[in-house]
Amino acid sequence: MLKAGIIGLPNVGKSTLFNAITKAEALAANYPFATIEPNVGVVYVQDPRLDVLEKIYKPKKVVPTAYEFIDIAGLVRGASQGEGLGNQFLSHIREVDAICQVVRCFEDGNITHVEGSIDPLRDIETIKIELNLADLDSIDKRIKRLEKKAKAKDKDSMFEYDILSKVKAVLDENGSPRLIPFEEEELKLIKSFNLLSLKPMIYIANVAEEDLHHPADNKHYQNLLAFAKKEGTEVVLISAQVECEIASLEPEEQETFLEAYGLKKSGLNEVIEKSYYLLGLKTYFTAGEPEVRAWTFKKGMKAPQCAGIIHSDFERGFIKAETLSYSDLIKYGTPQVAKENGRVRLEGKDYVVQDGDIMLFRFNV
Repeated sequence: MLKAGIIGLPNVGKSTLFNAITKAEALAANYPFATIEPNVGVVYVQDPRLDVLEKIYKPKKVVPTAYEFIDIAGLVRGASQGEGLGNQFLSHIREVDAICQVVRCFEDGNITHVEGSIDPLRDIETIKIELNLADLDSIDKRIKRLEKKAKAKDKDSMFEYDILSKVKAVLDENGSPRLIPFEEEELKLIKSFNLLSLKPMIYIANVAEEDLHHPADNKHYQNLLAFAKKEGTEVVLISAQVECEIASLEPEEQETFLEAYGLKKSGLNEVIEKSYYLLGLKTYFTAGEPEVRAWTFKKGMKAPQCAGIIHSDFERGFIKAETLSYSDLIKYGTPQVAKENGRVRLEGKDYVVQDGDIMLFRFNV
């Protein structure tokens, strides 16, 4: 299951957004550290193709893919040194695939800001410093343990020492390790450390309800957009309060509500879509009378690896994958007609799975 960590300073709208995400009443209060334990919520990923597949296959159940969000306590300046609730909460997001940083872009005298004023770029810098310092601490500890072996010319230790030193040099300057051009082998190793500063990041610009109609008039949002463009980070515009209202509506009512704001989709769905794009994720389907199910896989994965997402036995004993593309199914209307027209293919071990493939795996263990 895809995991994302929701981070930000206190009182930027993290818990309000989390409530919308899960429809769970996570405590949203107007004081720092209202979130003491990390809230974990799971949301199903909306994929219109599942509705179409349900009509065609008439299964007993439909299972979409899921996305897990972890909402941690608000970080403050000095969190990595134990300020506020300290970096104990950073450990909760070490395992996530991506980080969604909620950035406050609205003025409201009734909701305090820990820094006393609204400034998205300052807030982003504060968070960046805290993530970098937390990583620096763990890298320094690791480097100390490696030094002896590296000096003794142990090949693996030298390799690891060099990579960590490269990252440390960037962190020492409060730079962004995400911009380091790692070699493939280096990337494989560095990913195993789960460094926060290397996690793919999305900025969630939380604006007031009225700014959804005229985002160009919000100077804080425009400053954030310009900054994010320079560093190549995706931005999603939301109003956490509006997202809560959307989440409380029935699906049919949601469309009308979104139209009233001139929106094509909810901010939450856009966060999910951009996360998928950022992480290079795609979806394939298994379909039949028992169930229609969506499965998330990484772009470039081959048929046996995708089979292994369902069960390791499927990968180990992989023989072939009976494959029908979603577009061909739509063109011919039923799997049977598609098959009669030669559109159902038997793919082998080297087949690179495509987004929207409908697959039946043949295996023998």
